[in-house]
Amino acid sequence: MRVAVIGAGSWGTTFASLRCGNGPTVLWARRAAVAEEVERHHTNADYLPGIVLSASLRATASLAGAVADADAIAIAVPSQRFRGVLAALAPHLAPGVPVVSLAKGLEQRTRRRMTEVVAELAPGHPVGVLTGPNLAGEIIAGRPAASVLAMADDALAAELQQAFATESFRVYTNDDVVGCEVAGALKNVTAIAAGMSDGMGLGDNARAAIVTRGLAELTRLAVALGGDARTCAGLAGLGDLVATCSSEKSRNHQVGVALGRGLDLAEVEAATRTVAEGVRS
Repeated sequence: MRVAVIGAGSWGTTFASLRCGNGPTVLWARRAAVAEEVERHHTNADYLPGIVLSASLRATASLAGAVADADAIAIAVPSQRFRGVLAALAPHLAPGVPVVSLAKGLEQRTRRRMTEVVAELAPGHPVGVLTGPNLAGEIIAGRPAASVLAMADDALAAELQQAFATESFRVYTNDDVVGCEVAGALKNVTAIAAGMSDGMGLGDNARAAIVTRGLAELTRLAVALGGDARTCAGLAGLGDLVATCSSEKSRNHQVGVALGRGLDLAEVEAATRTVAEGVRS
């Protein structure tokens, strides 16, 4: 299966390099210089410094070129840029090609989930979301991790499960798209709060209380929107919360830590290339 990964940030690049072991993979980068670096040197120093990517990973700055002959599309751009990228991408998609979101956020203006944006801009394409505790630095280093792929079509989900999973990256399937997306978006908000607590030096008990109440709130919202409470107790909810709320590798947690120490949000965001999705969600 040929897979096109749209977005060359830390997670998009990690996912694309990882997937190369299962078949042809091409990575789209917004900046031509990044695409050239990945293609020629098998590195992405801006987002994964010191990491050597798969030698078989192809890269391009052309959306049309990226999706040509692709059997599946994985979009790994920040949620607030998702619509714009998909609008430019949609005319180049072959009929019926599945589109999987790797983003974890809600569109700020419309409050829509990314699969809803896909359904709006690319109707007729099967849609899903891959989510879970996905700290890119650990996964690209080959450390074990697991995620969940949620789609309405069980058979297609099983096919993509085989295309995405590796020996170190286990993929489970689920049909609860709503629950997985809501959990993935709201755990980032909780992670910022947990980071603020850590930045203020409030201790482990305070962080535990924030994480626990955050899980309760995201579960209630997921259920209210049509999701399954059990989803929130799995990788998409609790699993991602544990990783994101306690790890120094978590962008959202680190933003919270900086805010807790008194830094200004604009200053914090300007200091990094990566995006903390929880800020806008």
